[in-house]
Amino acid sequence: MDQPIRQPEEILAYRSLQSILASKPRALWKISASDTVLKALQLMADKDIGFLPVMQQDRLAGVVSERDCARKVVLAGNSPEAITVGEIMVRDVITADLALTFADCLKLMHRHGIRHLPVIDKGRPVAVISIRDLLSEAVAHHARIIAELERERLTIFTSTA
Repeated sequence: MDQPIRQPEEILAYRSLQSILASKPRALWKISASDTVLKALQLMADKDIGFLPVMQQDRLAGVVSERDCARKVVLAGNSPEAITVGEIMVRDVITADLALTFADCLKLMHRHGIRHLPVIDKGRPVAVISIRDLLSEAVAHHARIIAELERERLTIFTSTA
């Protein structure tokens, strides 16, 4: 059985990004600015993801999403084979450090209207966390809290009987 929450870091809002990412696969799929948009779309489809960090010499140069590809290429009437990722990528990237908390990440995403945060450690991207990842973390946390409350309720009712 899980132990009751006793420490501040066990409270969801204070849970570190590092601990959240510990349960998430650490594969970081990335693309180069010189690759075509078609290659980016193929990688996103193969890996069932909708967002890629764009790398140049092991450094984050930008990011590209399926939405960027659809709006900046397809709807503009361009061919995904003829446009490079570097031409459509977002260059001013909002990132998260491993020291940030669950609440910090939510605030960043909300403030900037984004759904993905590249996670940086020592200047290099190590993961991408999505709003879906944070939602999953919240659901698991609340399930744990409900289970604890149920155990307490059963203990109270069985000890007074």
